[in-house]
Amino acid sequence: MKLSYAQNLEDVYLQRVFDDVDCGVYVDVGGGHPVADNVSFWFYLRGWRGLIVEPQEALAAAYRHIRPRDTVFQGLAGAVDGEADFHAVEGLHGLSSMMRDAAERAGQFGAAYRTLRMPLRRLDGLITDAGLDRIDFLKVDVEGAEDQVLAGLDLARFRPRVIVVEAVNPGNPDGAAGAWEAPLLAADYLQAFFDNLNRYYVSRESSALAARFPAGPLPWNSVDHLWDHSRAPRNPKHADHAFARILEHGFFALLPSLGPELLGRLVREGLKHRKLDAQCPEILAMLSGTAEFPGPEPMPDDLERFLATDRLRAALGRIACFYDGGHIVEE
Repeated sequence: MKLSYAQNLEDVYLQRVFDDVDCGVYVDVGGGHPVADNVSFWFYLRGWRGLIVEPQEALAAAYRHIRPRDTVFQGLAGAVDGEADFHAVEGLHGLSSMMRDAAERAGQFGAAYRTLRMPLRRLDGLITDAGLDRIDFLKVDVEGAEDQVLAGLDLARFRPRVIVVEAVNPGNPDGAAGAWEAPLLAADYLQAFFDNLNRYYVSRESSALAARFPAGPLPWNSVDHLWDHSRAPRNPKHADHAFARILEHGFFALLPSLGPELLGRLVREGLKHRKLDAQCPEILAMLSGTAEFPGPEPMPDDLERFLATDRLRAALGRIACFYDGGHIVEE
């Protein structure tokens, strides 16, 4: 492996364990983003497939675009079928949880949360519905609700060869084994490795895999990390820098021809990520730029009206003309 996508080298450790498996199967509970800080993405690229359990709508939707072979359940995994509260942390999706206290602790980072009612399914039912006939590894990262997830898996019927459970979280900073460990040990799973964030278990019938883990956590610089690449157009060393620059040029060249629905979506998404209020008069003035506007058109008082003005079209034209051939720029 040359490039790790995971938060803490989890994909590196699992690649060592499953180096001889070309088309394996994973179950990723609390999948998060389909690429960034993702444990299973490298395996998807290798040809694997699996089940993703991810309650957050935007993240679940991204899997369907980036990883179409995976089965995605937008909901929660727990001990019973039904419904449960999910506390979605704004801006820090990795801290979202079924556990209210876990979401409340995100307040120390200045993040608020909102509570949503979500469908709740036992994991063994989801695995059955996905038609998975085996599981090479199961990863569980649900910010304190790991015991509830594992309580919904019949380990006599489904036997993941390796189970990875995040042990370190804001509520358990020392990484001590949680309530989920005793049932795993009782189901003939053996603890094989601790990477200072996750605990790894192997089934007794696959106990030979334990020897494939390293003696201890590997150095961070033992592989390249996607996180260190930063944004693709800005970093010439990014793996996709050349393609990103082509897309950047193409996107800006086509700006004036974008339909109002798509353009509005792009603007609203950009404002959201910059934490800017779309209806603030100062923000609308910022969007229209600092160039002189000699016409009589008044500044509109809301974003929807602004998207239909000459002010907006002028801004798009000024941006696009350095990409669409209007001005020739040597690079």
